[in-house]
Amino acid sequence: MPELPEVEVVCRGLRPLLVGKTLAQVRTSGLSLRLPMPEAALRCCGVGATVVEVRRRAKYLIIVLDNQVRLVIHLGMTGRLGLFPADSPLAAHDHLGVRFTDGLELRFNDTRRFGSIQLLTPEQDETVHFAALGPEPLLEEFSADYLAGKGARRSQPVKNFLMDGRVVVGIGNIYASEILHEAGISPLKPSNQLSLEEWKALVNQSRSVLRRAIAAGGSTIADFANASGRPGYFQLKLKVYGRSGKACLRCGAMVAQVRLAGRSTFYCEGCQR
Repeated sequence: MPELPEVEVVCRGLRPLLVGKTLAQVRTSGLSLRLPMPEAALRCCGVGATVVEVRRRAKYLIIVLDNQVRLVIHLGMTGRLGLFPADSPLAAHDHLGVRFTDGLELRFNDTRRFGSIQLLTPEQDETVHFAALGPEPLLEEFSADYLAGKGARRSQPVKNFLMDGRVVVGIGNIYASEILHEAGISPLKPSNQLSLEEWKALVNQSRSVLRRAIAAGGSTIADFANASGRPGYFQLKLKVYGRSGKACLRCGAMVAQVRLAGRSTFYCEGCQR
């Protein structure tokens, strides 16, 4: 599933391509995604409006129109967005097409249909829509004091804590493993046993790893591609994820693999005791 860096890469790629374009037509495959497709509402509220902003919140892309309607897109596990000539052949699993007046079309392709397309009207408060989500890890509100307060009464492994979107958004399985390795903290350590210094290390490494991943175009483990159809290459720089049984690149000890909350978890048995 695309995590924060992959969604941020798509957001940055689409922003200069979409801002200023006016919607002319909407069509769908007729199939439902994870949530029902708001086809009628998008036709009613979107056609004739112009894109003024493209931004990200957590793992959601938000396309803002000049009438304050917002299209909220989640890529799910296999979702892709790309801009194509409107008369070019459709691909299998193209589920949404938003045609613009200049003859280009934004297409949402999702093989497994775990993604979602939602529409917020001007009357709907975006902060309420995202009220259950934690802070962005690249912003100042994500701090050691904040994490220490949230983790003080939680005995769950710190990796599970970091992947809880109510605590902090966008840190999925790949980056949680990498962040904990960089911070030298075992993913198995109970959250309520971390010191303030360890929380500081997690904050610093979260920002460092995520920024480096964004700069590298994200990680392509399965089939992620950016808005231009190109894969990311941060997976070439992963220190522990997917490297079980191999030597740690820092200390030479073996990289171990365990399952936490049903997810494969990778860590170094030497420098993450």
